[in-house]
Amino acid sequence: MGWNLIGPIVKCIQSSFDEKDKSQTCLKMIDHLIQLCNPKELLLGLLEQIDEAIGEQISQIMLLLLQPLQTVLMKLGNKKAYSVGLSLATLLTRLSCLPVPYTQEQMQEDKHALCQCCLSLVQFAKPFVDVVLESTDLSKDTDTKELRKELVTFCFSCLKYPLLSAQLNLLPEDTDHPFRQFAKEVLGFLVSLREPLPKVFLQHGNMAQELENEGSVPEDEKYSADSLACLAYLLFVQHIGMDDFPFVFGPSFLVRSNMTHVDLLLKRTEESVLSKGLDLLESSLVRVENESLHQDLLEIRTILHVLQDLVKVMTLCPIEHLRKKSLKMLQLLIDKFGTDGKYKLFRCLLKTSNHAGVEGYIIQNIKNQIDFALKTNSNSKLFSGPRLTPLLHMVLSLPQGVETDLLQNSDRIMASLNLLRYLIIKDNENVNETGVWTELHKIAQDYLKPLHTGLNMSKAHYQAELKSTHEQKKGPRTKKAVCTVTAGGNTLPDMTPEMQLQVLQSALFTFDLIESVLARVEELIELKLKSAPEEKIGPSKDV
Repeated sequence: MGWNLIGPIVKCIQSSFDEKDKSQTCLKMIDHLIQLCNPKELLLGLLEQIDEAIGEQISQIMLLLLQPLQTVLMKLGNKKAYSVGLSLATLLTRLSCLPVPYTQEQMQEDKHALCQCCLSLVQFAKPFVDVVLESTDLSKDTDTKELRKELVTFCFSCLKYPLLSAQLNLLPEDTDHPFRQFAKEVLGFLVSLREPLPKVFLQHGNMAQELENEGSVPEDEKYSADSLACLAYLLFVQHIGMDDFPFVFGPSFLVRSNMTHVDLLLKRTEESVLSKGLDLLESSLVRVENESLHQDLLEIRTILHVLQDLVKVMTLCPIEHLRKKSLKMLQLLIDKFGTDGKYKLFRCLLKTSNHAGVEGYIIQNIKNQIDFALKTNSNSKLFSGPRLTPLLHMVLSLPQGVETDLLQNSDRIMASLNLLRYLIIKDNENVNETGVWTELHKIAQDYLKPLHTGLNMSKAHYQAELKSTHEQKKGPRTKKAVCTVTAGGNTLPDMTPEMQLQVLQSALFTFDLIESVLARVEELIELKLKSAPEEKIGPSKDV
């Protein structure tokens, strides 16, 4: 009758939480049932009550029944591996219905008692971990080996929820916060269960293999990409479990290995997960000396994916501090590559970023590398001479020729004109270290002249729109919108004539700014041409 009696007793406790005497009597009844009834029947009854809990009842019933459930499982003797695994899976499934507190205030309030449940869950699992710890030979003890498998699966499930979403950066490392304590206990369990963390760390992507002779289970049954990413974050950012992680991997190897985890985290949209990805990338890169990463790393697909992820976060993420952090990480990644790697990285980003602001930032980096090469007489010829020429032509180009949207591409155009101005000023036409003077004729034909034409067309169009809007503003009032704008598929509030005038005037100001820099570049070119031998710089009449 144990299974049938558990339900009514639990409901009685729920209705009398404020009546301590009544609750204590009901708990004594459950204890008495445990002594009298078949543990398998009671196990099913207890799990049924936990599985049916919803809303606020989840944490209440779980905290109420964890101790009786633990006692019942221990009464099953050696044949309890499956039952322990079923119980842990049921508990985590119900917990996953609760939101993970994010801010420090939410954590302290612990409205849904998730933090309390996590710490209680650790105490619930500890006796079963101790059973495995006390075993001397898992290869011969089949029951304990199965129990170990269930417990390891439970630990990796905890890494996915709640730890992947938990905010661990709000408090100092020495603060005894529930989630930090929970993470320490989970990784401590993995060590006690003889799970080799270095081998586990390598269980991802093409490196995934079954751990042989360790009592482990196949990767697809136990590990998930989310769990492994969270493990890497806990190890290398929060340094939880690092005392049991033999630090034999070199900095470059860790960058290569962690990129899979970083890629996964940066593809998520939750703030807590995105920040973990950026923190893991930073932690991996700061251990590496500047200029030390080899260009061959850029052949690895996941590193290229991380570059694309950073660009997306920089340009699309609505959270400002994450956008700023991703830009900082992009620069850090650039700094860690040698000259060959930087050259390759710049070409890759110019081809794939499809964002004028990012392209302008890369062009500024290219300018810095050219400046460094000119000032230090670097042995590398990638940012001077013939090898620089293809990169210059990538920079000094209009994506759609004269029909390029100059307003949308203004950041890139301004950066490229500033780079050209710098080259004209700094590179002596008689020395021609960068090769810009050799390519001047082609640059004029393919970039400067189309840019002139595009500016004239754009200014004429916007001036006509400005005149039309002025006339419309002077005319009779009408409720009809002058302009309707959509963003992300949503229609924004209608644009008034005053607002449209501001937009048009701002666009014309941008065109004037581009035109002034372009005029200055052409003026410098003309001055240099007058004082340089014609054969060194190619045909001047077309410039």
